[in-house]
Amino acid sequence: MEYWLWLSSCAVSPRAKAALLDRFGDAEGAFLAPAGAFSRLEGVSGQEAETLEKRDLRGAGEIAEACRRQGLRILTLQDAAYPVRLRNIFAPPVVLYVRGELPPLDLSVAIAVVGTRRASSYGLKMARDLAFQMAASGAVILSGLTAGIDAEAAQGALLAGGRVIGVLGTPHEEARGELARSVAARGALLSEYPPGTARMRSFFRDRNRITAGLSVGVLAVEAPEKSGTRLFVEEALGQGREVFAVPGNADAESSAGTLAMLKEGAKLATCGWDVLGEFEALYPGALRRSGRLHAPEEAAPEPEPEGAKPASALDKGADGGYIDLKQQLAGLSEDQLRVLAAMEAEPAHIDDIVERSGLPVAKVLGQLTILEIKGIVGRLPGRRFERKITKK
Repeated sequence: MEYWLWLSSCAVSPRAKAALLDRFGDAEGAFLAPAGAFSRLEGVSGQEAETLEKRDLRGAGEIAEACRRQGLRILTLQDAAYPVRLRNIFAPPVVLYVRGELPPLDLSVAIAVVGTRRASSYGLKMARDLAFQMAASGAVILSGLTAGIDAEAAQGALLAGGRVIGVLGTPHEEARGELARSVAARGALLSEYPPGTARMRSFFRDRNRITAGLSVGVLAVEAPEKSGTRLFVEEALGQGREVFAVPGNADAESSAGTLAMLKEGAKLATCGWDVLGEFEALYPGALRRSGRLHAPEEAAPEPEPEGAKPASALDKGADGGYIDLKQQLAGLSEDQLRVLAAMEAEPAHIDDIVERSGLPVAKVLGQLTILEIKGIVGRLPGRRFERKITKK
């Protein structure tokens, strides 16, 4: 493990790391390579060779300890749980740092939903509804969790009770927002950067290859002509992924990029099944067509800039207490109040909540997800839930 952590933490490009593994077989073989061997490898620059030649393992122990403190799982390229789909791309991450529970992605229809940060109200609604529809039908939604289309898609999938994988362009300690916490509770957050890594602009472009690599298809919801979404789609096409795009107004600058994708051969998508229908035969039993078309009109957590300190409803004030009961319950629906009323002071099992509330299982699960996103309910192991509210 220490050799993989060493290679993961080396400040060299994914291409250089791939060249090392191709030549020496694994991280240990790379670490034990003869002196001067790195500088002779194609794909490794002179500066990168100098960095690798330091062969300093001291940081590996610090990374392992930081992962333990942060509750991160370490997956190396040699681990059986490492997604095969991602392992097969060019220059896959040598290590994945995982918070949450990674679903069996190789058996799942995983769709990356991407688009502009400066989305229109139409784009935000389409991202939310289409991700909601796909998640309700059994798909896994992949998102970069950045503001705009990406965050709205993640929120829509969460409201459907679906699984979301957030792919970070930073180490985990910088992903402090409420949306990131909700995603980790319902799915997983992934990063190829070990704790303590200094952020670089290139990380966000490098993230594209991971998000696309985990997917079977990409849905571009809204994007201008020159945008990061176009770069993402180019990466996905290079990996052989299917690309779908949502049509927008012909004269809307924010839709110029997605309209261009449609002209270039992207498949048109106006609902979630336009995307999932392409994979139904390839993944028998993984999908079930849902009639749920629109995400509920519920307040969802606002996406926060990566690295910003969160302003969560659960953040404690100076006195260590939570915000008062009246403030937390304002605006909840009747069903949400019934679910909360069915939860006692101690953590409650989902079966008990269903029995006490008198609501169908699907509705209880959906309302619990909404309450979890709002920060009013917390999820515990063993299908148990606890209230995050106190009376004052």
